[in-house]
Amino acid sequence: MIVLAQAAGVCGDQPSLICERVYEWSGSRVLAGLAAWFVERGLAVVLILLAGWLASRVVKRAIEHFREKIDRPSLRDVGRDPLVSQEAEELRAKARADTLATVFRSVALIAIWVFTGLLALGQLGINLAPLIAGAGIIGVAIGFGSRSAIEDFLSGLFMMVEDTYSVGDDIDFGKGRGTVEKVSLRSTSIRTRQGVVWTVPNGKIAHVANFSQLWARAQVDIEVSYNCDLRQAMEVIRQAGQDMWEDPEWGEDELAEPPQVKGVQSLGESGIFIRVRAKTRPSVQWRTERELRLRIKEALDAAGIEMPFPHRTLIVQHGEDAQVI
Repeated sequence: MIVLAQAAGVCGDQPSLICERVYEWSGSRVLAGLAAWFVERGLAVVLILLAGWLASRVVKRAIEHFREKIDRPSLRDVGRDPLVSQEAEELRAKARADTLATVFRSVALIAIWVFTGLLALGQLGINLAPLIAGAGIIGVAIGFGSRSAIEDFLSGLFMMVEDTYSVGDDIDFGKGRGTVEKVSLRSTSIRTRQGVVWTVPNGKIAHVANFSQLWARAQVDIEVSYNCDLRQAMEVIRQAGQDMWEDPEWGEDELAEPPQVKGVQSLGESGIFIRVRAKTRPSVQWRTERELRLRIKEALDAAGIEMPFPHRTLIVQHGEDAQVI
């Protein structure tokens, strides 16, 4: 009875069974108090931390499964360019998937462990109201102070999800045009044709024209004389394009299909314009256009078909006499 009375004094007015038994066994106030605390609070904290660890493991596996899923070829074959090598597409898709997985993993783990920590602190008897209120005020202050950074982050995330552009792409970003050299969640570095490197926050890129994604198209308008045989001229141009297609230097390495003569595009002041189009590998359309012009000019010269230049007829009036120059 004396031990029980002492245990009641040690363990409080409503002593727990564990506290009483430990005090009876050891006779130590410290051990009895630690045992009671561990059972009442410490065990709950351990279980909460264990649950947080399990949740983080599950989230990691889910994100890894998501990364593997978006990296599958079956999802990347939609609109796939046959001119782009499988290895290049896999590297681009893998880099995008790894970046997204890293971002999602970081955000998810931070959320899980913050929530787990708050639950554990609550079990320890700490009043969370001031902490939550303080964190809310700090969060609002940070939110107002870093709105542009959050906007850049979200824009970069959506850009990577949608694969708007990637390193090496030739894009027009509204302020200019150049080649993408670096992409992060906050900004994009673009080198223009003059060699200037622009570092643009992702949130400031409102519209993007990508000249390098999947495939491109070369287009040239060839002007021939009004006096020539148009059908013969179109056949000569078509054959020049076919010869370019059959050239190993160009062929399937640069072109997706033989250049096509679309027909008469317009009637100009000095001649008739014939349009030619060719589907090309990304970023080589301008080189293809230059080569097409060269080959077509040589073919037309060989066929004796004139490519016109501007003509002007002047009538000089002297009184009643007129002279045509």
